Order: sequence, then structure tokens, then C-alpha cells
Amino acid sequence: MSKGTVSGHIRSSAHTRSEPRGRSDLSVKLGSLELRNPVMIASGLAGYGDDLEGIVDLSKVGAVVTKTLTLNAREGNPPPRLAEMPAGLMNSIGLANVGCAAFISERLNRLKTLKTKTLISVGGFSEREYCEVALRLEEVGGFDGFEVNISCPNVKEGGMSFGTSPSKAAGIVRAIRSQTSRPLIVKLTPNVTDIAAIAKACVFAGADALTVGNTFRALAVDVETRRPVLGSGAGGLSGPAIKALCLAKVWEVVSAVGVPVIACGGICSANDALEFSIAGATAFQVGSACLRSFRTPELVLCGITDYLRQNRMRSIAEIRGTLKYTGLQSE
Repeated sequence: MSKGTVSGHIRSSAHTRSEPRGRSDLSVKLGSLELRNPVMIASGLAGYGDDLEGIVDLSKVGAVVTKTLTLNAREGNPPPRLAEMPAGLMNSIGLANVGCAAFISERLNRLKTLKTKTLISVGGFSEREYCEVALRLEEVGGFDGFEVNISCPNVKEGGMSFGTSPSKAAGIVRAIRSQTSRPLIVKLTPNVTDIAAIAKACVFAGADALTVGNTFRALAVDVETRRPVLGSGAGGLSGPAIKALCLAKVWEVVSAVGVPVIACGGICSANDALEFSIAGATAFQVGSACLRSFRTPELVLCGITDYLRQNRMRSIAEIRGTLKYTGLQSE
């Protein structure tokens, strides 16, 4: 779809339909977690959840996901950590964060003041560490759910290494599920050949919803120095360049499991979100597009609202999973 697709739909439908039937219902459910609308800010873009307060009206988004927390503080990967690509952004942050204890003592209370749902992203380098982070957070509360990051491509151990194995992924989910009854969302890596198998394993182990996906492993080279552009070598590619790839992954996962799927990857406009909805996604995370404009999540939501109103749809659920080409279904 081009950037003008939504407005094109609106104009054409206006000639054949009467006025809208009132406000459309934008609420969605991710397990037991209900969001006022399906637009979320992806992990890392809002820092520890409140870093965009005063810059973005967080009451306009359905949820905010914090940057990933590990048990101990991490400095992350060596700089440079970001590199702009022709159709996206490469990063290699390396899970830099203050650690679980500092987050609880210094930042967690500030999440309670946000006028939106809050999800804490949990990371680790062993099953025990994932479980310990979740347990410590569970004991203090003050947030709405977990997003378990088993998909980071920018660390040597942990992260994506758990997300490429159905048994390891299930082990992480099962361990955290035993510690909490809060909504549990698992963020899957797209850097696998059979994402459906991993999705099924996570759901069987207790995941309430799945985020699909994360960045694609990528490399950029400086031809003058003949060295990688990023300080750590390879990194993760995000942005418009990966949208079509993530769209296929979302369709594959939606076709394989019965839990809600959150689309993440290259969402820059309402058209992008609508494509993912048609493929079956329940909600949408806006990531690197926020770096271009922090108004992007709000503009995505406005575009979705306009589309539903002009097409006289009562709920966003009316468009979800309506892709007509069945040949894309996974084997």
C-alpha cells in the first residue's frame, strides 16, 4: 500500500456509503489485558516507560513497553550504536539498562502516574535470570503486564538464542508463568526459519499473546575503513525495510496459534497498521518511526479511526484477519 491508500479508501467509500454509524470501538484485549486502542509504543522508544512524558500524550496510545530490563545493570555495546540505512535504522544497543533493582527503586513508581497501560520488558542470559527479574517485579507490582524479550539479536548470549529454540523459549515462558498471573506477552525473533513452531511452544507454555517480531540481523560496512559501521559489528535492522518481512511472519504466526498477535516491524503509518490488521494482528507497536516523529503513534491511531469511520465499521475487529488470499497460510 502507498501512503495515500487510507485516504483513497476513505474517498471511494464516501461515494457509496452513508454517514458513519457513530464512534468505532478501538479497544482490544491481549489475554486479560484490555487496551483502549491497539497502538503501542515499542520497547526502548519510551525508555523506562515515562521518558516521553511531556513529549507524547501517552493517554492517546493503548500501551507503552519499557526498555528491556536485566537482573544486573548493563553498559551495552560499544559505540556507535545507531546507523541510518536507506529504508530503516540499524542498532546495536546491547540491552543497556540500569538493572532490575535500580529500576524498582528509582523508576517503577513513575509508571503508576502514566495514563496508559504499561508493560515491562524482561530480558536475561539464563532461565534463572529471566525468572528472577520477573519475580522481583511481581513482588512490587505497579504495572500491567510483562513482555518477555527472547528476540534481541545484539547480545552474544541470551536474548535471541532462547528465541530460536522452541524448547528453550518454552522453558523461559513456563518459568515466568509460574511466578505471575499478570498478562504475559512473548516477543519473538523473526530470525528463524520456522517461527510458527516457536510461537506454538510459547503459547503451550503459557503465553497470553505474542509480539512479532524484532529486528532482523544485519551488517553495514564502511568502505573507507573496511570496518563495520556499528561498534559491535552486526546489528539489528528496523524500519520500513522490514515491514513486508514482518507482515509475512505475522501471518504465519496468526495462522498457527489462537492467541492475540501484536505486530512490530516497520509500522510508520495507519496504512501499515491496517495491513497487519488484515493479516490478523490484534495490536501494533510503533518503534523506530518514533525517532522520525514522536507524533507517529497518534497519527497511526487517527488514520485507523478515520478508516473505520468512513467505512462505517463499528469495531476494529471487523477488519482483523480478513486477508482474502489463503495461499500464504503456513504449511
